[in-house]
Amino acid sequence: MGLEKENMDTSVFMDDDEFNRSIEPILKKGKLYEAELDRDPNDINAQLKVGFEDVIAEPISTHSFDKVWIGSHAVFELVKFMIYRLLSTLLAVPMAFILGLVFAVLSCIHIWLLMPALQGFLMLLPSLQVVWRSLTDMFITPLFHSMGKSLSSVNVKTTEY
Repeated sequence: MGLEKENMDTSVFMDDDEFNRSIEPILKKGKLYEAELDRDPNDINAQLKVGFEDVIAEPISTHSFDKVWIGSHAVFELVKFMIYRLLSTLLAVPMAFILGLVFAVLSCIHIWLLMPALQGFLMLLPSLQVVWRSLTDMFITPLFHSMGKSLSSVNVKTTEY
């Protein structure tokens, strides 16, 4: 008598409509859904697209009851949906005001202070380049030429002990 292993497969049979139905609360009952406007066309918040399976996952070896799994999935999505709606209702307008103010100040600083200063600096660069080149030609170039001539006669020999 040895250990006998038996494989048991569990299957859940659901209708296609039941399986493919979204568990998001249906707010527009009786109306046809139109394609919603993509509010994140540049996909800036791709890391926030978190689903139930990304947060909670049961390995094959441990499974809860199917009804518990479906219910917890529904509760997760419902709470995520409702809390986001609540927080966005409370915070969206004040944050939009604050961020609009911040970006307006940053735009004003960039347009009226930073770019004119940068353009003025870029206008000075050609004359500074002439001055720098003449200083280099007068002091640094002769120094390195003389160092090169004096050090070119040095021979280094290595010997092994």
